[in-house]
Amino acid sequence: MDDKSSSSHHRLLVVLLMVLLFGVIMIQYVCPSKSECQMLHQLGTWFKDGAATGSPRGGDQIQDGLQKDPYIAEDGALVRFVPRFNFTDVDLNRAVDFNIKGDDVIVFLHIQKTGGTTFGRHLVRNIQLERPCECHAGQKKCTCFRPGKKETWLFSRFSTGWSCGLHADWTELTSCVPSRMDSREAPVDLPRNYYYITILRDPVSRYLSEWRHVQRGATWRASLHVCDGRSPTLSELPSCYPGDDWSGCSLQEFMDCPYNLANNRQTRMLADLSLVGCYNVSTMNEDERWALLVESAKRNLRGMAFFGLTEYQRKTQYLFERTFNLEFIAPFTQLNGTRASGVDVPDETQRRILRLNRWDLELYEYARDLFLQRFQVARQQERRRARARRQQERRRRLLRGRLVAKPGRQLKPTDAPRPPPSRSVVAEEEQLRGKAGAGGEASEVLLPDWWDLEENGTMEDYMDNVEQWK
Repeated sequence: MDDKSSSSHHRLLVVLLMVLLFGVIMIQYVCPSKSECQMLHQLGTWFKDGAATGSPRGGDQIQDGLQKDPYIAEDGALVRFVPRFNFTDVDLNRAVDFNIKGDDVIVFLHIQKTGGTTFGRHLVRNIQLERPCECHAGQKKCTCFRPGKKETWLFSRFSTGWSCGLHADWTELTSCVPSRMDSREAPVDLPRNYYYITILRDPVSRYLSEWRHVQRGATWRASLHVCDGRSPTLSELPSCYPGDDWSGCSLQEFMDCPYNLANNRQTRMLADLSLVGCYNVSTMNEDERWALLVESAKRNLRGMAFFGLTEYQRKTQYLFERTFNLEFIAPFTQLNGTRASGVDVPDETQRRILRLNRWDLELYEYARDLFLQRFQVARQQERRRARARRQQERRRRLLRGRLVAKPGRQLKPTDAPRPPPSRSVVAEEEQLRGKAGAGGEASEVLLPDWWDLEENGTMEDYMDNVEQWK
């Protein structure tokens, strides 16, 4: 009898545990609002926290019984971010009236080793468009025409090729793009609106990534570096290596070259080089020169329609979509494993890299602060709009309830009960949570093989892309 009784108790416990598990799962469907079912959600939290014990990712997906905000789950920046710089409302509220059917053009300034190749592919292959870009296998460029016109709306490596030179900088693009577009497109009554965009990256990671890229034999010798109408002379911009490339160079050799354009590359490529005599370094001392360049880069960055950061992929996607009123098909993914992250660098070497890139560090901290402030402002505005819509919907429901309660009053057709707002409210909340779902991994869309192709930017790539686009 004792054995039978013990076996019966065990079966009963198993049944109770299964019922409890089923009940916790149903909580999320029967009662999605935490405020309306406080006790049930607390129970769900306890159970899931216990179930997540021993799982390295269990706590990353759930917070207070609800899914975490994906933007916080991405990098935690919203939790620990404290603004350092004061920006104007114009600086923080970036939304442009981009008209893809008109004469507006997005110009992508592609800085080496910032993840610009991946972002460039997003632009031509991953945006929901009335007329998607035509990309064919084996071709490095896509055709990105406006709806109903044979005119391009995107000036980038993957749409028009390196039409202003390989990895053209701010100085080159702003002087080249308008004339280039006017010579290739139909004449317009009013000047075109050019919306410049770019991607920045942590300077140390970017620098190490460029060294590894150069070490494997890549060069950017085809870059024109045009400034004030001409390219620099060999005396103004000497080469760091005598042969065809710098393959096999050590990190020490890479750092030792005083003419290496990898040093503070992001600052140089975003600044107006005409302010300092272009590549003629004899016009002023080095500190004065770089101080002018970094202030120019900050000013240009503030004025750009959009810039993103490699370290914040989801936020980059969100701000681009909000700025241009365009949506991506597949969500951006945060890739933490790169060649640069796998480099074991001694502390002293790291300190030297920081010294060599001090102006890029200053620019990046400034850009990061501006980027995260823009993101916070955009999210606050979106939450306020969603809250206002919910309050308006509640007032409408309350008013309908009062009208129905009056005796003898017939409902007019316009007073007929409307569908419950729960679906729209849930949809709004899902949109605020980032469209891609919470945390991210389960909702990520697998991207095709071409997405992981390595950035090149070599002479061969330049020659394949530099021809006139048709």
